[in-house]
Amino acid sequence: MSTDIRDARATQVAPGVYAYIQPDGGWFINNCGFVLGDDSVLVVDSAATEARTSAFREALTEVTPLPVRLLVNTHWHTDHTNGNSQFEGASVIAHEAAREPMIEHVPTQPDPNGPFPGVEWGTLHSTRPNITVTDSLTVWAGETRCEIRGVGGPAHTTGDLVVWIPDHGVLFAGDLAFNGQAPLVSAGSISGSLSVYADLQALGPQVVVPGHGELCGAEIFASHIDYLTFVMEVAEAARREGRTPLEAARSLDEHPFSHLGDGERIVANLHRAYAELDGVAPGSPIDLLATRVDMMALNGGKGLTCHA
Repeated sequence: MSTDIRDARATQVAPGVYAYIQPDGGWFINNCGFVLGDDSVLVVDSAATEARTSAFREALTEVTPLPVRLLVNTHWHTDHTNGNSQFEGASVIAHEAAREPMIEHVPTQPDPNGPFPGVEWGTLHSTRPNITVTDSLTVWAGETRCEIRGVGGPAHTTGDLVVWIPDHGVLFAGDLAFNGQAPLVSAGSISGSLSVYADLQALGPQVVVPGHGELCGAEIFASHIDYLTFVMEVAEAARREGRTPLEAARSLDEHPFSHLGDGERIVANLHRAYAELDGVAPGSPIDLLATRVDMMALNGGKGLTCHA
C-alpha cells in the first residue's frame, strides 16, 4: 500500500462528518477527522509531522473555510498530537491523564539512535490541553451531537478518549482501533483493553474511524479481543517455561495474526502481559525502552518501518 502523503484523503462518513485517512496506517501514519458546525469546525487529532498536518489542514480547507475552534486528542501519543500547534487558536481537549504526558513528550524529539531515525518531523511546537475530560463531555457541532468519552481502561494508554456521534453511528476510536495493523497496549493494559473493546463493540457503531488503517466497523473490536486473548495465552505458556517476551515472540513463527502489519508489536504486548501476570496493576509503568529494543530485535535488529 502507498505511503505517499498525497494519497491521504478526506472522506465524508456522515453529513458534515469527515475522516482523514492516511495510507498505509503504519507507525506514525495516523488518521484524523473533523466535524462541521454552523460557524466552526471540531477536529479529531492532528498528525505526526509538519508536512502531514499541513496536508490535513489543506484537505480540511477544501471542504470548508470555517475556522477550527476545538481540537480533540484521542490520546497523547505524538503521531496524533505533534501537529496540534498548526491549529492556532483552537482549544485542545484531552483526557485528564493525557495532559502531563503531552506537556512532557509533545512534540517528538528527533533521535538518530531511536526506532524511527529517518523521519522528517519538520518544525513542531509544544501544545497543552486547556480542557480535560475523565468521563464525558458533549460538544455540539451545529446540530451534530459529539460525545467525547473517556473509555475507562487503561487500554491503549492510561488516558484514551473516543468521539462518538450517536445520530450517525460514527466512532472516532483513536488507537483503540488499528485496522490491518497489530494493536499496541504496552503503555496501557491488556485487561483494560479487553473490557474497553467489548464496550465499544456494544455501542454498535456503523462506521469506525480507526487510529490507523482504513475505515471499518465494530468487527474490529472483536478481532482485537481475539488478538489480545492470543497474546495472553502465549504469555502464560512462555512465562511458565521461563522464556523472555522476546524468546516467546521469536518462537511463534507463523501464527493466526501474522498477516497484521507492524507485527513486531507482539513482543511489546507480551511485555505488558508478563507484567500483568506478575501482578503489576493495569497501566502502571513498565520499561518501554526495553519493549522498543525488543521490537527492533524482532525486526531484524533495525529501526521500525516508518514512512511518516
